[in-house]
Amino acid sequence: MARIRKFALLGTVVAVAVVASGFLLQSKSTQEGTLLLQQVLQLVSNRYVDTLTDNKLFEKAAHGLVRELNDPYSELLVPRDVKQFNTRTGGRYGGLGMLIEDQQGSITVSKVYRNTPAEGGGVREGDRIIQVDTASTRGWNLSQVSEFLTGTPGTRVNVRFGRPGVGLPIDLKFTRALIHVPAVPYTLVFNGKIGYLPLEVFNENAAEETAAGIKKLTADGAKGIILDLRGNPGGILDQSLAISKLFLKSGQRILSVRGRGDSTDFDSDAAPIIATTPLIILTDPGTASASEIVAGALQDHDRAVILGETSFGKGLVQSVYSLDGGYALKLTTAKWYTPSGRSIQRERKIIDGRIVDDGPDTNETDVTKRNRPAYKSDAGRTIYGGGGITPDLIVDGDTLTTAEQQFVRTIAPKSQVFYLVLYEYGLELSKQVQPGFTVQPAWREDFYSRLQAKGAVIEKKLFDSAQRYVDRTLEQRVARFAHGDSTAKRRDLQYDAPLRQAIGMLDKGQSQRDLFAIAVALAPVKASKPRSR
Repeated sequence: MARIRKFALLGTVVAVAVVASGFLLQSKSTQEGTLLLQQVLQLVSNRYVDTLTDNKLFEKAAHGLVRELNDPYSELLVPRDVKQFNTRTGGRYGGLGMLIEDQQGSITVSKVYRNTPAEGGGVREGDRIIQVDTASTRGWNLSQVSEFLTGTPGTRVNVRFGRPGVGLPIDLKFTRALIHVPAVPYTLVFNGKIGYLPLEVFNENAAEETAAGIKKLTADGAKGIILDLRGNPGGILDQSLAISKLFLKSGQRILSVRGRGDSTDFDSDAAPIIATTPLIILTDPGTASASEIVAGALQDHDRAVILGETSFGKGLVQSVYSLDGGYALKLTTAKWYTPSGRSIQRERKIIDGRIVDDGPDTNETDVTKRNRPAYKSDAGRTIYGGGGITPDLIVDGDTLTTAEQQFVRTIAPKSQVFYLVLYEYGLELSKQVQPGFTVQPAWREDFYSRLQAKGAVIEKKLFDSAQRYVDRTLEQRVARFAHGDSTAKRRDLQYDAPLRQAIGMLDKGQSQRDLFAIAVALAPVKASKPRSR
């Protein structure tokens, strides 16, 4: 029988192994199922109105089998998809240097990185990708567009963009290049002693950049560290293990992976670079996968206070099996558990193999979280399971007012125009502002006029009611263009309640024990006895 090669995933690569497959004695029910499949295949092959080759027929059957698992993480990869998958998971791939997102079914550029082919080609935020080479992107999802844009460095790709306010499409030619998107784009020191390190992705350089960032913060006088994992979607498992080891003692468990009949434990095997420095980790609903491994391990071992909002809750492991003919099967094969035994997998509604998320735990509080299954940390603190990493202290992010929410809903269908006008106007203003600038009323009025002129018609009363949101958006864009991401983040502190809370705690606490005591004091009074397990 054909050989099947396997390697496992968690966000990206977990491990590589080789397995053999063979026939087993079949039960009566299995024989009946096999006969059913054979009969259906034969009838479709011989009687279906359109002729299908045997290869195409079997491929469709295989796709249908995997799709009927109703698992959004399992899929049959055709040869072209396998090539793209191997390129991306290999850690070194060519791209254009732009961040794209799905906006109302349109794949739109939301950020252009500096010194990249995208910047050199004149791509702007708000541009809509409508064609890659000769293929229209109509009906494509985000992954499909991303796969066609990336490839071997040095190869060429043609992209057609639609730009709001420009009647004709814009055709650009690019040569793919190795794109390095920093895992840690910058570090900051607040109040002369509190280090801030945003870790944005678990790519192949994440552990190295995190270690370098910690050493820099320590050299700059930091006596406590804030590790920001908000919005971090995860990535390479090996990097989550390496980052956990920066903080944990040798021999401490990081996670366990349990499948059908097998289990693998991952422990720290190195001395930490900061063993006792007070540490706070920030999480939110965008904290997922490999990010949750780090947060969960450090919470279980009492190495960090988790502050913010409950994380996404992806506790599944996928394995990729190489098949004959260049195909591959990506299949969910295991769950992973934190050192205390928690599965952080959140049960979600699945329709047609896609996640239909009911939304994050936005209503979760320090009181309601106690209805979750309770576990114990190394020191005996109560920590909670039941889906995602539940913070030791819940601090919600900045909440939009009712008027601001209405404004955001109104501009959503016009988001491409909004992005483009914001990009152009922010770049224009950045060339004339000083470091301590403030948003001027005239800027706001000019921004509104430019939106109207580009076809993004918004009622003036609604625009004015969202003044705080508009000012913050303008301020962030101008500051980033003029002075860089670190300055923009420092200016954004007034809007960032979780980060302000973390800074306040580290201002008062001299040790990790102090931070836990402060977190307990800040949490609401316990309302009910947690369920132990």
